[in-house]
Amino acid sequence: MKVPKALLLQQQYLDTWNDYKLSKESKMYPVWDYIIITASNDFQAKGYDQQIQQRIDFLPKRTKFIIISDEKNERIGSGGATLKALKKIMEIEKKFEDLRILLIHSGGDSSRIPQYSALGKLFSPIPRVLPDGRSSSLFDEIIISMSSVASRIKEGMVILSGNVLLLFNPLKIDFSSNDIACITFKENPENAHSHGIIISGKNDYVKKCLQKKSIETLNELGALDKNGFVDINTGIILMSCNFMKFLYNLVDNNEKYFKMVNSKTRLNLYVDFLYPLAEESTLESFYKENTEGELSNELTEARKTIWDEFKKNKYRLKQIKLSPSAMIHFCSIPEVMFLMNKGINDYKDIGWNNIINSSSDNVSSYNSIITPECSIGKNSYIEISYIHEKAKIGNNVYLSFVEINDEIIPDNVTLHALKLNNNKIVCRIFGLNDDLKDSKIFGKELSSLPFGIKNGDNLWNAKIYPECNSMSEAVSNALNIYKIIFNDGGNLDLWNKYNKKSISDFKEVDTYWLIEWNKKMENLIKCGKIERLIYDKKNVENVKGLFTENKLNDIQQEWFEEKIKNCSFEKKIRMLYFFGEAIDSEELINKCFKEIRDAIVNDVLKGIKLNEECKIVKDKHKVTQPLRVNFAGGWTDTPPYCLENGGVVLNAPILLNNNKPVEVIIEKINEKKIILESKDLDEKIEYSSLSDLQDINDPFEPFSLQKSCLIICGIIPKEGGNLEEILERIGSGFIIRSEVIDTPKGSGLGTTSILAYSCAKAIFEFFGIEYDNNDLYIKVLAIEQIMTTGGGWQDQVGGGSRGINIISTEPGIHQKINKKKLKISEKTIEELENRFFLIYTGERRLSRNLLREIESNYLGNVEETIRALKKIKELPEEMAYALESGNIDLFGILLNVHLEYSKILDRGTTNSLIQKIFAVIDDLIVGKMVCGAGGGGFLQVVLKENVTKEMVHNRLRGVFPDSEIDIWECTINF
Repeated sequence: MKVPKALLLQQQYLDTWNDYKLSKESKMYPVWDYIIITASNDFQAKGYDQQIQQRIDFLPKRTKFIIISDEKNERIGSGGATLKALKKIMEIEKKFEDLRILLIHSGGDSSRIPQYSALGKLFSPIPRVLPDGRSSSLFDEIIISMSSVASRIKEGMVILSGNVLLLFNPLKIDFSSNDIACITFKENPENAHSHGIIISGKNDYVKKCLQKKSIETLNELGALDKNGFVDINTGIILMSCNFMKFLYNLVDNNEKYFKMVNSKTRLNLYVDFLYPLAEESTLESFYKENTEGELSNELTEARKTIWDEFKKNKYRLKQIKLSPSAMIHFCSIPEVMFLMNKGINDYKDIGWNNIINSSSDNVSSYNSIITPECSIGKNSYIEISYIHEKAKIGNNVYLSFVEINDEIIPDNVTLHALKLNNNKIVCRIFGLNDDLKDSKIFGKELSSLPFGIKNGDNLWNAKIYPECNSMSEAVSNALNIYKIIFNDGGNLDLWNKYNKKSISDFKEVDTYWLIEWNKKMENLIKCGKIERLIYDKKNVENVKGLFTENKLNDIQQEWFEEKIKNCSFEKKIRMLYFFGEAIDSEELINKCFKEIRDAIVNDVLKGIKLNEECKIVKDKHKVTQPLRVNFAGGWTDTPPYCLENGGVVLNAPILLNNNKPVEVIIEKINEKKIILESKDLDEKIEYSSLSDLQDINDPFEPFSLQKSCLIICGIIPKEGGNLEEILERIGSGFIIRSEVIDTPKGSGLGTTSILAYSCAKAIFEFFGIEYDNNDLYIKVLAIEQIMTTGGGWQDQVGGGSRGINIISTEPGIHQKINKKKLKISEKTIEELENRFFLIYTGERRLSRNLLREIESNYLGNVEETIRALKKIKELPEEMAYALESGNIDLFGILLNVHLEYSKILDRGTTNSLIQKIFAVIDDLIVGKMVCGAGGGGFLQVVLKENVTKEMVHNRLRGVFPDSEIDIWECTINF
């Protein structure tokens, strides 16, 4: 089996990163004294400088960076740029000795991959996340890999091309005594025919330098080795100080310099400086070699000078063969598309991936936000772009530096946007396989289209792309061009209104915008990743560590606020919760739960008007209610679970000692005030100010429940108004007395919600207001949300009903209560009354904090919580079947099952005391369950047949003689 090259280079990749770190951190490690980058013009040089400044903290501090552009912005060729670089170093240092210089040639127009024209192919993306978390680029890879090469030479210059990535082991470079050498890799001739080929002779001195020869010619000239491979010139040239001085002597005064370095001569480094060094080269063939520009008299004269000087000094070109090695090209859009979709597998061993720092988990992408709800076709690649929810992207689409909102992007399209220096946005569209130097777009002759392009003009220079005021406008106009080309409803009149630009007009691009756009995407990717986690229902733990400073920057904050403002309720609460966890913000988490409470309250309040017609119709009115016992389904009735999934519970109203423990009395008084009194709390407050009654946000305030009832029932407004006027209208002041009789706090029997239900019921009846019981249940749900205690609907429904009921709701903010009373035979009821009872633990536990924890786990997609809630929701139907079938044993067994799922939701459901109580009576019972949140309060048990309550009582008193632990007399209120 063939071993992938990437696997062979895996260790080298790790080693060069370590060398790169040493180059930044160690004062003793050899580094490049100068890194020189060539640009084709001053505009490109400016973009390069901006990119380097963005990375300044990641570059060796002892290395000086120099960017040089072609002379007078005219193309001078890679050879001319090399001479200019030598001249620049000599001007600064006055010598070449003791200097290590890295020269990177990156001055092309990138006409085959135009999205990199403005910033250069040197800064094109590489599909790798660097060990420090940055998305890599060709420049970063070169800096890292060449950090190892600096230590392999004492002095001299290394030259390489900035449009390919070379992977090799630097330790195999041996350049101690040679004047000039080139590094070659073995390559299949099918992949090498468009590159320079080296044929070596004795002692690895180069015999022939071949440029872009056919496979047949290569074979004829003996370029193929016994395995059918050729030695490809990688573009890496190593020069000694002697050779550098020799080359510099060609341009050591202005006359010689301008004779060699100009647009007519346009020297090619790999032809004009390497070809004459090959042993079998001739002057006649040298004159005929291709060049970067056109053959000219100036070039012929320069070649004669070079030839004579090279032969006079007897310089020869040495070949350094490196293996294993790899050369990866990013020279065209099809090459990038192949790499990012199919070819990426060849480089998995060195950590390359087709998804790099993007919010997607299934779309080939780099530094992009891909909103989960959008649609993206097969084999597409998204680069430094933002794809919104409603976008539809076709197959084989290449997007770069764009933002797509609700547009439909056709198949086989390249779409690239950029900002010009005049603040206009231009979006270029063309076919995925279009040759921009050709005269066609999407296979159609430009001259045949209604764009006014002359016959023979190419796509590179065709001014067909409108200057627009915004990204969305630019994308829309690009798609309009597509429709015009394919006669698919395009608007030519609209196109004619705009000033146009060509693809070649990249010199007018605002390069700072491109860099800032990339930074913006990098900032938003973390936000997009959280959005993806929410969409995929992943555990909130995955957000930990995303924001190392535990805060959002301005870009992220703006995105977050906009997203929160426009997304659905379900998404909003999770965005608040997940981001709260991500940046450890209690404020955001509190906003999440407030959003849930407010949704319910606002749903209720929107149907509530101040009952301006109501008046006191009774001098005194009393309401008493039973408590409730929860058999199954608890927690599924609480928001937000019930809002998103609907809830199902099985419960029953219960009397304690044959009494209804909850009591509310409203009585008319002659004074113009409202008095709230709680006997069990031993509290009494008189209110003569409406604002004091409207202050309901403190759940620890003794009468927040009663005050919330007055608002929800429409007796007083939520804000504003005058109490004296209200009391005058209704006829008098009044006092509300409430009490939960002979029931311990934290009982788990729903006292708070049932008290709110009783209070609201008493108010309606005292004031003669008609009400619907189902509506009253939801009003109580809202009352608990106003009080910030949370809670669901099962308590008030259970306490306000008769018999054992299965109660359910459908998903939705407005919870519509569906209640079905079980049909249980008299025999079964009698058996249940004999075998079912409560045990008091003597301990107290409140559900408020526990509810918040379970809600958090649900919102945070904690798998065991989601699974437990799903199972708990299924149990009410199973228990109802058991009761209606008269199978009390099965009913008890299912209570045990529910208890186990409850313990998954909350480990504090039971504790050592509760476990001890259950253990003491284990042989007497068939089923057990906690009441409410558990952890204290009451327990419920089902006895085995022929076991009496007296037997349990005696057992408990014998084990717990000095405690409150004992059975309580209870009766289901049928």
